[in-house]
Amino acid sequence: MSVKILTDSACDLPLSFYEENHVTLLPLKVEIDGNEYEDVKTIDSKQVYQAIREGKVPKTSQVSPHLFEEAFTELAEKNEDGIYIAFSSELSGTYQTAVMISNQVKEKYPDFNLIIIDSKCASLGYGLIVLEAAKLANAGASKEEILQDIEFRCKHMEHLFTVEDLDYLAKGGRVSKASAFLGGLLNIKPLLNVEDGKLVPLEKHRGKKKLFNRIIEVMKERGDSLESQIVGISHADDENMANEMKELIAEKLGVKEFYISSIGSAIGTHTGSGTIAIFFLNKL
Repeated sequence: MSVKILTDSACDLPLSFYEENHVTLLPLKVEIDGNEYEDVKTIDSKQVYQAIREGKVPKTSQVSPHLFEEAFTELAEKNEDGIYIAFSSELSGTYQTAVMISNQVKEKYPDFNLIIIDSKCASLGYGLIVLEAAKLANAGASKEEILQDIEFRCKHMEHLFTVEDLDYLAKGGRVSKASAFLGGLLNIKPLLNVEDGKLVPLEKHRGKKKLFNRIIEVMKERGDSLESQIVGISHADDENMANEMKELIAEKLGVKEFYISSIGSAIGTHTGSGTIAIFFLNKL
């Protein structure tokens, strides 16, 4: 029996991916000027970045319980096995809501068979896990094989990223307002990563060139056979910077395969435009 993969829009994969790979998309919500949109489905990240530039303050919320109920009930009625790979529980309540709704659906359909995994990942780091799970599911792999691959990737996925403007992270309580203010004054570029699902500042560097070189060093220190894995790069409305980073990684580290995507509306709301993020598997 084939396994159905479900995911939410915080994995920053394009809409075409879901249709082509038979993956169920559960969108987070984005609100601008009192209008509510479904991330990826009814709003695209360029609209969000434009709204931010116009001084608007978009808000986000988790996947609605109703959407979960619809998707899970459909699975149960079809008697399909499912794996829902969820956005980090440290960054959203989506995982907890999914568990709650899954338990409710199970009361009505006792044979409902859905595994929910807290990826502890975000953006394309999370997306690369979904990408591989979909490949395995479409190739007819067993549920156990898919779960094993997901768990390995969740445990070993590195997230390295920097933001153009620390103010957005300060508004979301991710960094202190004082750090954001000083960073803006001194052209300080933060290097952040994700540890156990949480956003953690790693270092600070002055200027883009120093920061990019440091990212290469960290990748070299942490990466496992980088030349033979897919490295993810996501960007917030700055494709040129993503391509610049890609060329540097290819030249310095011999990486041959990349997956580049735009940071979606739900995550982009909290990072602002000009963010760049790199994702790869470590050897820890």
